[in-house]
Amino acid sequence: MFGRAKSDAATVVRLLAEQVRRDISFGELPPDTKLKIDDLRGRYGGSAHSFREALTLLSVEGLVEATAQRGFRVASATQADLEDITRLRAEIECLGLEWAMQRGDVRWEGAIIAAHHTLSKAEDAVVEDPDGHALEWDEANREFHARIMAACGSPRLIEFQEQLFQQSRRFRLAALREGKIDYARSRDAHAELVKAIVARDRKTALKILSDHIRGSLV
Repeated sequence: MFGRAKSDAATVVRLLAEQVRRDISFGELPPDTKLKIDDLRGRYGGSAHSFREALTLLSVEGLVEATAQRGFRVASATQADLEDITRLRAEIECLGLEWAMQRGDVRWEGAIIAAHHTLSKAEDAVVEDPDGHALEWDEANREFHARIMAACGSPRLIEFQEQLFQQSRRFRLAALREGKIDYARSRDAHAELVKAIVARDRKTALKILSDHIRGSLV
């Protein structure tokens, strides 16, 4: 009984965090916006306690900043933030891929190929209707990059990559809305990356991944 109540509370916190995360990612909650608990409850529902837990979760991800005196606010999103996140993503994902290529088996390769197929379909859809398929495209992109390093053997490295990807989402979706995504270049990079991974060409795979991350957002 008590275990179920605890599980239900955790589910509510996760759902509230997902809603706030989405609105931060799409710019509905702009950078540096103060996040007042009462205002959020009026917008999304939920209890004050659940929202404190949700905002604390998002602060761990780096999307929200928390201070003892000022409460919560949406994290800044400057060019310097973008450059810092992008550099770290490139380093972390390349390290994860390098380790994964040492440990990964045929099932790992198959999961990457499947994720690439899903991403290709999502790219086709978002080109036709950016507003309608933005989140689907970004989720497929997230899954593809997660699969690349899934076999690295380091849960902490995987968690850090997930945090950086979430932090970069605002910039990526803003670039999508502004028509700055080069889909052809992205498709080519993804296809060549999969080809290099399956061929176990470590040097080529790492260069493609690094160039893709560093060049896609700046």
